[in-house]
Amino acid sequence: MNASTASGITIAEQDFVLLIFRLSIGITIATHGWNKIFGGGKIKGTGRWFQSIGMKPGIFHAWIAALSEILCGLLLALGFLTSFAASGIIGIMVVAWWTVHRNNGFFIIKEGWEYVFVLSVAALTIATLGPGGWSIDHTLGISDDLMGWAGFWIASGLGIGAGLLQLVLFFRPEK
Repeated sequence: MNASTASGITIAEQDFVLLIFRLSIGITIATHGWNKIFGGGKIKGTGRWFQSIGMKPGIFHAWIAALSEILCGLLLALGFLTSFAASGIIGIMVVAWWTVHRNNGFFIIKEGWEYVFVLSVAALTIATLGPGGWSIDHTLGISDDLMGWAGFWIASGLGIGAGLLQLVLFFRPEK
């Protein structure tokens, strides 16, 4: 007989679903970073765009965003330092929300904040639930220390704090 969670699904089923959830969110974030470097206008074009939205110097923030998205996305997908990876994603989404999406309503079709909100909540959910048994954190025996309320506060506190700090230090939109 397989061990079951309180909801009646097996631990293996829960681990499988958490793996799919981590992979989908992590790979989505990582590919956004990859695209900033290699897609469209490449990193120089991304830098010009960051400059135009008030994140100065633009090329610096293009690299920071791209590398953060790649690193945090891959860490989340692997389930390694999961709560810290989630905090990075939340921080990126805080900056994206404030600089690009907040004045455009909810729906992403109108450049609204729907997408950044969903990614933030997904990252926070993963940090709180933990990465599951099919993760590096579990293999290293650290997942229990980085999930639950600890995961929630690491992800939300560091993420929101880092995003706000970046905005205070570097957001200089044109008047």
